[in-house]
Amino acid sequence: MQTDSLHTEELLVNMGPQHPSTHGVLRLVVKTDGESVQETLPLIGFLHRSFEKIAETLTYKQVVPYTDRLDYLSSMNNSLAYCLAIEKLANLEVPERASILRVITAELNRIASHLLAFGSYALDLGAYTPFLYSFRERELILSIFEKISGGRLLYHYNRIGGVARDINIDIISEIGQFIDIMRKKLNEYNELVTENLIFIKRTANIGLISMSDAINYGVTGPCLRASGLKYDLRKVHPYSLYEKFNFDVPIGQGLKGQIGDCFDRYWVRLKEIEESLKIVEQALDLLREGEIRTKISANLKLPAGEVYVPCENPRGELGFYIISDGKPNALRVKVRAPSFCNLSILDPTCRNTLFADVVSIVGSIDIVLGEVDR
Repeated sequence: MQTDSLHTEELLVNMGPQHPSTHGVLRLVVKTDGESVQETLPLIGFLHRSFEKIAETLTYKQVVPYTDRLDYLSSMNNSLAYCLAIEKLANLEVPERASILRVITAELNRIASHLLAFGSYALDLGAYTPFLYSFRERELILSIFEKISGGRLLYHYNRIGGVARDINIDIISEIGQFIDIMRKKLNEYNELVTENLIFIKRTANIGLISMSDAINYGVTGPCLRASGLKYDLRKVHPYSLYEKFNFDVPIGQGLKGQIGDCFDRYWVRLKEIEESLKIVEQALDLLREGEIRTKISANLKLPAGEVYVPCENPRGELGFYIISDGKPNALRVKVRAPSFCNLSILDPTCRNTLFADVVSIVGSIDIVLGEVDR
């Protein structure tokens, strides 16, 4: 008896822009052959910030709160990078106490961002409890930020020349208590997720990114370090007194599979939380009385010239390229956004994987759409 051979048909599947696992308004057009992914095309443009053009129409001081809205989960880090760029071109010196306060808030924000990445990634893969755990500890950081800045998401704490306000002994004590709590809770995270067999099956040997591919595609941050390259701007090009702090740069180890898989990207972020706790602890010890802001003109004008300053954000290298023509506002502002660059590796990483693994891969890259379409 003669039977016809089996034929497969390519199918285009839309994920997003409302799909919960696309981490915001990202649309993925996925070309599948059965359950196998042939191509994954990210389409952006649903959350256009117009930041760069807005930054060219406002004064340098007025731009600072707009930076918070790029990667809205890393507001402290965003404004730090922008202020450092302005200060470098203006040749402004920042008081030591202000620089240390910037490090404390930046590292606490890094921890808060990684906690959300941990919780949302577990939620993507079907686990609800870790999401609640991560918000429990993240709430402690938001409470500290609320007392420092008055905000819980967008802070406008960093200012050109320093920071907006000082912290008192009560806040210092609260930060110390958080460090002790967070170190204990990390053990719970590992018991709940890291050693979970289902989680390992969904992430180990999935979404492999080689070191050479990561470099060629401009991938930075935990995604790059998960592929085995020990590259961290806080070590390579220290800024804001980071050279004074002793901390390690975690890289992918291939603990549950090959180096550079989804598990490694998850694991590196958890290890970075430990290192950030070390930095905050050291920064509190170095904190001395002093000024928190350099006095600058209300109508600040930068000398004609150009500058590029990169910083290590929770998602990678955030850089501000600014051209000044001597006026109160910039001639050109360009943002090197880590989420946008990291998104470029999505298609080659998803090819020839199962459709269900696309969720694992997107979550492991940890993008924020606010800085993707600027």
